[in-house]
Amino acid sequence: MFRALSHDPTGVDWRELRMAWAEDTPLIRARGHARVGADGTVTVNKHSPLELDEWVWVFAHCALHLGFGHLDDPGAPVDAELAVARCVVVARFQRELRLGRAPVQLPELPTAPEEQLAERWRVSGVPDGLAGCCAGGTGADTDPAPVEPPRPAWRPRGAAATPTGAPAGPMSWPDRLALGLGQAAAAAVDEAGAVRQSDRGGRKPDERWEPARRWFVSSYPLLAGLAAGFTIVSDVAVARDLSITIAAVDAAAAEIYVNPLAPLTADERRFVIAHEMLHAALRHGDRVAHRDPYLWNIATDYVINGWLVEMAVGDLPEGALYDPQFKDAGAEEVYDRLATDLRRLRRLGTLRGRGLGDVLSDARRGHRGTELDEYYRRALATGLAFHESHGRGLLPAGLVQEIRALDHPPLPWDAQLARWFEEHVRGPAPRRSYARASRRQSATPNIPRPGWLWPEEEVERATFGVVLDTSGSMDRTLLGKALGAVASYATARDVPAARVVFCDAAAYDAGYLPVADIAGRVRVKGRGGTVLQPGVRLLERAPDFPADAPILVITDGYCDVVRVRREHAFLVPDAARLPFTPRGPVFRLR
Repeated sequence: MFRALSHDPTGVDWRELRMAWAEDTPLIRARGHARVGADGTVTVNKHSPLELDEWVWVFAHCALHLGFGHLDDPGAPVDAELAVARCVVVARFQRELRLGRAPVQLPELPTAPEEQLAERWRVSGVPDGLAGCCAGGTGADTDPAPVEPPRPAWRPRGAAATPTGAPAGPMSWPDRLALGLGQAAAAAVDEAGAVRQSDRGGRKPDERWEPARRWFVSSYPLLAGLAAGFTIVSDVAVARDLSITIAAVDAAAAEIYVNPLAPLTADERRFVIAHEMLHAALRHGDRVAHRDPYLWNIATDYVINGWLVEMAVGDLPEGALYDPQFKDAGAEEVYDRLATDLRRLRRLGTLRGRGLGDVLSDARRGHRGTELDEYYRRALATGLAFHESHGRGLLPAGLVQEIRALDHPPLPWDAQLARWFEEHVRGPAPRRSYARASRRQSATPNIPRPGWLWPEEEVERATFGVVLDTSGSMDRTLLGKALGAVASYATARDVPAARVVFCDAAAYDAGYLPVADIAGRVRVKGRGGTVLQPGVRLLERAPDFPADAPILVITDGYCDVVRVRREHAFLVPDAARLPFTPRGPVFRLR
């Protein structure tokens, strides 16, 4: 998409997108990361402590300023409101394409054009938080000062100034971005619809299964994006090694394994391909949580097959799981209903075979390019939007609901933890009172308004308990991140101290500690297995610990079975798995 900005397609323009790392004083003072000039040079503050995907966002932000024509007229005046409005438009485009990650958490971005936003903000002021859309910090993102072009290099008399067939003059930045977008879209369509000569294993595509995949790319927009990214592996030896009767899917490798000896019609092969793609895209392999993997696979098979039968996508193969009584039921509900009839479960089988799940997982192979969740989410959301906008027919409500849920990912762990603190750790609340002077509004200076007044009488201060795993298996980086978040949110809730119990092979009561000092008192001891239940029991029975105070358990999952009889939550690493079914919320550090 940005190729035409970096390399002039006409061969006659001296401008090109380039990066220049510098110790730039204006950027340092403005706490900015980068700004872009009219000649295409992105000046970068080399002292900015950004991560890789954040630098991707900054570079793309500056390049899009060029592509959106924000530097086409260097002499045009640009006030602060228009500069922020342009950054909002660029950040909105980046959010749609998911280009990198913004260095700060951006609020909901307005959808109006930049001119309307600037005109509105000149009256009401720029809303709080939108200044974070700018890569230049409190300074400008763009440097419209004209730059003198370099002197043309000497060439022999009679030599052509431009390549044969190239336009006579240079292209504008917006034209070059439009050219790059068009070329990228054309290449994507060609790659998606092309017949694949071989897959990653060097095998030629199966002449019966490959047309089923291409049919989705060309004729079924809902699953077109998914089908373009999958490879069909049709090999007798692979099917025998994996015990595949009809088909199975590996979401991490974006591969669907089919048995070439399965006697299926063309419509049944379409059904099987759609079935396996939905397994991968809806992340059924990762959503198993504490459930039995095979029973969860059976439940999701019932749900997916019900959707495909309702949408009339191909024909249901003989022996595939389908039951009209599960219509409009979610996978979790079907799982709960199946769990009460385990005798029936022994007679059921997936497309892979009886007793085997058709959702495979191989952690050694990773998906190329963007993150796996992002890839599947984008493919399904784009396909749904195209399907609905072109009136391609009605879709099952359950499938639409699952796709929309994927398009709105859950809150990160720190935001979830903050909400938990807000709900269960309540601090003293201020009240409105006319006894204290308040700032008067400029529009109505003669109207007195009540101010905030904190209670002067003695009030009971909130607290909470922390049961902290200090065994040697605890990762020190994650431990520091968790304790930092706990101290930050406790301070925000005006919690003076928390009751802390350290646990490894035994429980050590540290008493009430100031929340800011918890991290400094932790000593990872490195003993054997972790026993957390005595620490929980110590807090529950302590006479000086309030009966309604919640407990936060921080562990890596290598512990005993924990039972807490009051409001509680667990804070664990992302890949950790607790050896029991938790009854409170589980926040996963990333």
